[in-house]
Amino acid sequence: MRFDVITLFPEMILEGSSYGVTGKAIEQETVGLSVWNPRDYTQDRHRTVDDRPYGGGPGMVMKYQPLCDAVDDAKLINNAADCKVVYLSPQGKQITQDLLIDASQFSQLILVAGRYEGIDERFIDSVCDDEWSLGDYVISGGELAALVVIDSITRLIPGVLGDEDSAKQDSFMNGLLDTPHYTRPEQGGKGQVPDVLLSGNHKAIESWRMKQALGRTELRRPDLLKNLELTAEQEALLKEFRNEVHKSN
Repeated sequence: MRFDVITLFPEMILEGSSYGVTGKAIEQETVGLSVWNPRDYTQDRHRTVDDRPYGGGPGMVMKYQPLCDAVDDAKLINNAADCKVVYLSPQGKQITQDLLIDASQFSQLILVAGRYEGIDERFIDSVCDDEWSLGDYVISGGELAALVVIDSITRLIPGVLGDEDSAKQDSFMNGLLDTPHYTRPEQGGKGQVPDVLLSGNHKAIESWRMKQALGRTELRRPDLLKNLELTAEQEALLKEFRNEVHKSN
């Protein structure tokens, strides 16, 4: 898969994506990453990429043409039939795991990182396929959002993680939050590892982990459970979790 980021701060993207899972995937050429600076597509000596908004108001608006030309060049490099252009904006649909899983099927994803007060609406209407948002808050530009998207999708690509089951067990992959995890030592200052995890009984461990994921989701993100149709076994496990919490209080 190939990522192309349209940004006024290319170094921010290149540096931020050079670490960890994403950095290794780029180094091994499992994924590709290129950055495109709209300033390189301007025609004046000041390399102007923004101007005052029509109708007045605070801030500046990014101009249509430099962004459009940058996207055109990004498309030419890969010439992918299944390319998706996404504008990262607080007005977009909220990014979810399901959205990222769908996006990981594309050969090329072009991410447009806006700045200032926003970008010319005509660019959004005529060039962008979608708008995505990290959440209901505002940050200074789309670069951080682009890095989040790149990292989140990269870990979904087969061969990127050492153990492919790692991604499958992440929070939200099955609509639930992740289960608690433990490692050595068996007993520490905050208590001991649950006995079931030391038992070697894989069926019991799997059941315990599902129960914890269900219970943790109900406690921390009950909205997620509303969107799930639980099996009879999951309903029973969730009931067990509730009884255990009630007894401990």
